[in-house]
Amino acid sequence: MQKKQFDAPPRRVALFVTCMVDMIYPEVGMATVELLERCGVEVVFPFEQTCCGQPAFNSGFWEEARPLARRFIDIFEPLVRSGEVDAVVAPSGSCTTMTSHFYSLLLQDEPEYRARAEFLGAATFELTEFLVDVLGVEEFGARCEGKLTYHACCHLLRELGIDRQPRALLRRVEGAERVELPGAEECCGFGGLFAIKNSEISVAMGQRKVQNIVKSGADVVALCDVSCMTHINGLLSRQGHRCRAVHIAQVLASQIEVTPSPPQEQESRPSSAPPRRWQDVGR
Repeated sequence: MQKKQFDAPPRRVALFVTCMVDMIYPEVGMATVELLERCGVEVVFPFEQTCCGQPAFNSGFWEEARPLARRFIDIFEPLVRSGEVDAVVAPSGSCTTMTSHFYSLLLQDEPEYRARAEFLGAATFELTEFLVDVLGVEEFGARCEGKLTYHACCHLLRELGIDRQPRALLRRVEGAERVELPGAEECCGFGGLFAIKNSEISVAMGQRKVQNIVKSGADVVALCDVSCMTHINGLLSRQGHRCRAVHIAQVLASQIEVTPSPPQEQESRPSSAPPRRWQDVGR
């Protein structure tokens, strides 16, 4: 898809916050807004926005996904078409892929909506893509002590072809010792409902990812999708590891506090019971 070209740097965007950020990780959405505002971009948040339909689409329930796709287009497309906003930005590779790539397939038998979807898709950007490629910004004065690595989420890397941009942003994080993650491009095993329908495979893939994270010695794993972040953190936590996966927006907004392990400290797992889950606290 040919992305929208700008004669001048965009000055107003609509935030597509995504379901998981809205309901579980609002701090990621707030960090996203902070970064955009630091770049001089005004952020508009359409309160009418709902799910883009990706879970239903990926599960094969296309009839159920279509009304959500039409609603998304009805909310965001007029904002871009009228010039009220210059673009739509989302802190998620998977949801950006859904709205900018898969709507054309989902709505292929509805010419009017398909044309509107293609127009909107050209103006819809994943956060790091927008910061680096559109605004030309790589430096935020971010600071993060400790060892920092990067996991490439599947939709971001494979569907959108975005990899250089988040890495360029992370290279400018001060105080961090950047370490390479073995198999950084390998799937973590989440894949939405794949993790439920194929849980054993999902966990096995996640275990491999965790092993590579531990091998890297990282204190923080930055990534661009909170779904992968949730899956990886669940495995890290249950195995008693110190390292945590965080959204790149929080890293760039300097919202991550890390207490690096001593140089000689080795990752260890509890010898008896696994760590208590947050659901168990206070019981």
